[in-house]
Amino acid sequence: MTVQFLAEIAYHGMCHEIGTPEEVSYRREILDNQEFLDNRLRRKNHCEIMNSGSRKEGFRLKESDIDIMMIIPRHRVIWDMSHSELYNTQEQTLILCNTSESPLGFALLSLPFENPSKRDYSDCVRINGGLYISSSKFREYKCSCATPNSTIHGPCRSKHIGKAMYDFVHCFVSDFWPPAASSWIDRCHSWPQKHVTDEIVRNGCHFVAIGHKVGNHADIEWRISFSQAENKLIYSMNHTQFLTYGLLKLFLNEVINAGLSDEEKLLCSYHMKTAIFWAIQQNMLPQWCPKNILAGFWICFKLILKWVYEGVCPNFFIPKNNLFLSRIYGEDQRNLFRRLYHLYEKGFFLLLHISSMIHYIPQGFIFPGRLIVSGDCNLGSEYVFDFKLSEEIKNCDRLSVNNLQDCAKALLVIEQLIYLPLNSYTVIMLQQITATILQRTAFVLHNKYIDKNDNKNIYIRDKKACHLLRLSMKFGYLSDMLYIAMFYYKTFRYKEALSIIDISKVKMSQPYVMLDEAQRWAYTEAVGGRPWFIKMRQAMTKNLILDNKICYITELLLEQQSSYLGNRHYINIPPCILLCLLEYLSCRHNDTLRSQTALDNLQALVNNKDVIVHDLTLDISWEILGICQQITGNIQAARFSFQQSLKQYPVFGIELATRQRINTL
Repeated sequence: MTVQFLAEIAYHGMCHEIGTPEEVSYRREILDNQEFLDNRLRRKNHCEIMNSGSRKEGFRLKESDIDIMMIIPRHRVIWDMSHSELYNTQEQTLILCNTSESPLGFALLSLPFENPSKRDYSDCVRINGGLYISSSKFREYKCSCATPNSTIHGPCRSKHIGKAMYDFVHCFVSDFWPPAASSWIDRCHSWPQKHVTDEIVRNGCHFVAIGHKVGNHADIEWRISFSQAENKLIYSMNHTQFLTYGLLKLFLNEVINAGLSDEEKLLCSYHMKTAIFWAIQQNMLPQWCPKNILAGFWICFKLILKWVYEGVCPNFFIPKNNLFLSRIYGEDQRNLFRRLYHLYEKGFFLLLHISSMIHYIPQGFIFPGRLIVSGDCNLGSEYVFDFKLSEEIKNCDRLSVNNLQDCAKALLVIEQLIYLPLNSYTVIMLQQITATILQRTAFVLHNKYIDKNDNKNIYIRDKKACHLLRLSMKFGYLSDMLYIAMFYYKTFRYKEALSIIDISKVKMSQPYVMLDEAQRWAYTEAVGGRPWFIKMRQAMTKNLILDNKICYITELLLEQQSSYLGNRHYINIPPCILLCLLEYLSCRHNDTLRSQTALDNLQALVNNKDVIVHDLTLDISWEILGICQQITGNIQAARFSFQQSLKQYPVFGIELATRQRINTL
């Protein structure tokens, strides 16, 4: 088998594992627009968020953390006191950067203008009369103010939310490019392009709260972060370069660091990123194209091998900043080099050690002498593409809007975005977010006037709320019909609620509704090639999101309060579970037979081991079953269901409510 043929197989395999150009593009577009919306809706005294890390770059690797930078508002880092003339010191707290006493890539941050009325100085220390912000005190303070169960990890505050690990890092921003990185600008002849370089320099840098281990002021120093610049560089890569970077990450996780504890891992993904940056900029490969993906990987691997041998990994922006300093040296360095060189001697056979890649490599390569057959190069059906895109849109539907002012502001921002040149994926995302905002507006509008006795006022807000919910169905998913059913139940119109439930049952039970692999052929036959808004309305469902600051169903209010106290913003309920709950509640007074049938269906769904009810929603699903059994009077069954809820992974933080319900039994 030729290396070129193996490279083509590797390229197609990486498109499966990492994503096609189109998939990577819409991931970035959707996340960037969600970030933009989120920041536009934040109040001025709140931190601006900036996604970073592999998710921002366009990867969706299972083992990756979710990295979010929180930019401290109304603070700006300056490099020279002359820069202070560019700012209104009444509005901004200026921080002076001093790099003279720190290793390259690090700095001390002082406050030249002290003003106790504008800032709390508990995270500061005095050195030779100057007031400096201590990185260690700053980290501890931010972690103490955060949600429970947060831990400090490097400059980050780490916390599990659901089954994902989130790394939040609070940082300061500078509008100026670091003088120590000025040589990088001069190196940018062929890559990146001039407009990318100019934009990177124009956007400056950030400072994160971690010092250098060998510095004189490790507890006070701050590290210069080029995270924003790195994201722009990755966005400017072609797809082969991006997949090569992805292959390096898989190689790191599944081969180099496989089976090692966090303390034993000497190389990290940032070293892989640094290698691909240097390889591209130094033109180490004349042409980055699919047939050369293995050549690109091999160049980067040899570069890393060279760095480990020499004990020097030059930072891409500040080359004199050795990323291996105080990390890879002595016996650890020699052992790491021996391990890497052993892999190097295997040549391209080392691909067989990457578990994510092995099933794409033909058996003729693994077992010489057999007939060479092509690898699985099918890049997925329309169903698979639509499923992935739908999941991406669902994950970004997380705007925190729970009052009329925020809802109106969000709609205004979306209206402004609509007039911009948008791709089809962004339009789909904005449609779904619009549907969510309309749904929340309807319930907020109802709750706002719930205690008013003015019948005319009640009628008007009720009519408006119903109109908003019907309008949301034009933009949202098939399962969004259940918001109308919830509203009818909430306003005691049980007959209308059951009518919507019956329609939902018929529509969501169609064989082409996107649930699992079994539906892919029926889905393609029914809605294949049709516009996305039709696919969403006819063949796609999603979990119903209950914002914990909005009352949707009185019976779930205790769970929402418990979730809110656990620092969760919302509860997700599978549509099939919510449908059974609403059917049970709506007919329990006048149709006991149907209510019992709904309860039996609910129990069957929760006990079903299929993927209809995802394991990340089992805590609330068991809880809902217990609530219905408690209402029915089946105390023993209710206790069992509540206990089962406590055994599930606490995604939504409803344990307090569950224990309260058990105690009331």
